[in-house]
Amino acid sequence: MRIGMMADVYKPHVSGVTHYIVLNKKYLEALGHEVFVFTFGDEQARDDEVGVIRSPGLPILDTGYYFGLGYTPLARKLLKTMDVVHVHHPFLSGALAVRHCRPRGIGLVFTNHTRYDLYAKVYLPILPEAFGLTAIQAYLPVFCKACDVVVAPSNGMMEVLRNLGVDVEVKVVPNGVDITPFKINARAIDRSSFGFHPQDVVLIYTGRLGAEKNLPFLLRAFSGVAQACPRARLLIVGDGPEKDNLVDRVQHMGLQKKVHFTGMVPYEDVPAYLACADAFVTASTTEVHPLSVIEAMAAGLPVLGIHSPGISDTVQDGITGFLVSEEDLAGFTAKMVRLALDDEVRRQLGERARGESEKYHIEKTVQLMIEIYQEAIQKASVRRRRYRRSISGIYERFWK
Repeated sequence: MRIGMMADVYKPHVSGVTHYIVLNKKYLEALGHEVFVFTFGDEQARDDEVGVIRSPGLPILDTGYYFGLGYTPLARKLLKTMDVVHVHHPFLSGALAVRHCRPRGIGLVFTNHTRYDLYAKVYLPILPEAFGLTAIQAYLPVFCKACDVVVAPSNGMMEVLRNLGVDVEVKVVPNGVDITPFKINARAIDRSSFGFHPQDVVLIYTGRLGAEKNLPFLLRAFSGVAQACPRARLLIVGDGPEKDNLVDRVQHMGLQKKVHFTGMVPYEDVPAYLACADAFVTASTTEVHPLSVIEAMAAGLPVLGIHSPGISDTVQDGITGFLVSEEDLAGFTAKMVRLALDDEVRRQLGERARGESEKYHIEKTVQLMIEIYQEAIQKASVRRRRYRRSISGIYERFWK
């Protein structure tokens, strides 16, 4: 198959969607498929992979996103040769996919990776809450109807789409993870490089440091844990627009010796950071299908999180980790204390988490996506035949 991946943003921007595209492109190409990425940005950018087609766009502040309303003639010409197109952002890329692909009978697949309803609240706080939600509810159901197959990475995300008014069939296909580097006994980063000691209990968070990740909540909970468990330490791996604010919070809370920020680290080094930790913690409620959580589980770490779509679909409370209700700071803190104090609980939860991570292996999920692509191609073919018959009928009536 010739597969087009359409995304509003791609490398060097770091995100779960970017990682998803990179990983699936790699495995699809290994199986003999041709994969092209259509995105916006600097046309002169040098990519470390083939098949990345960039069209010009205006940079949106320092977010890494570009605002583009159209593709270059070269990109449009190439796009028309695809057998199937997989859309990863519904607004800019999605609109272009409907414009260029649907009239030509190209199979159209959409995966909803993001809680757009919650992101609107976080990043558009100056707008009335109903405005952002109303716009999403007006657009998303119509766009999904224009697609041949709609995919949600989790059952929770499927319910979110239903609540937003999407009434077409939604297939649930987990976002795959290459869990092999995390399952092997990676050589752990030396804790002393963070100022930690071998006997400390290291709680780790990996991911973007953005407002949507609810990290101030995590720091407030850890402040209570640090008082109850002097050995507890928090390692925050990643970077993002909120890093400076979070560092300031840690200083004001007097936790400089117990919380360490690594900044951005190469993705291939993440297994080594997870290997030096004892448990994974996250307070995010905006996850659709949390890759960082699955990676932590594959590394044998129990997970503490908040009941929400995505997290609740991945972590089983009391089996592979602990879950608490949203905004339950006391409950979250109590569960974190238990993880920090009870070595045997951590071991048992971690072992089960490692086993549960197998269901998300990329080798399994990419085969499911191939089936989705084939279904979309078939549906597009039926649409194309119906369209030709209708045109033929009009022609015959006109000339009779």
